[in-house]
Amino acid sequence: MRLEKLFAMKFSSVYPLYIKKVESKGRSQEELDQVIRWLTGYSEAGLRKQIESDASLESFFAQAPQLNPNVSLITGVVCGIRVEEVEDPLMRKIRYLDKLVDELAKGKAMEKILRK
Repeated sequence: MRLEKLFAMKFSSVYPLYIKKVESKGRSQEELDQVIRWLTGYSEAGLRKQIESDASLESFFAQAPQLNPNVSLITGVVCGIRVEEVEDPLMRKIRYLDKLVDELAKGKAMEKILRK
């Protein structure tokens, strides 16, 4: 998929896929929301607004209040690519989110996912 097409995807269309992934592994939507808020700095209301809007992934990350200062601690492989080596800044943020969702779905403890 071309990056422009991926960046234009609606966050509201990706979010249900994240829910399905984590719930199929016994995790909750609340835990997913906590992980997303940790990464992006959105409040609960701010995240709800993004989910209900037609914001693209690009807009979702551009409007995020503040990326977590510990984001550089997110390392590992998503889709065969090391997240810390992704060159495009927006793509790296998307991969950070993908990695956190993967960790949640794999049953990792929230303290470790949130890099506490």
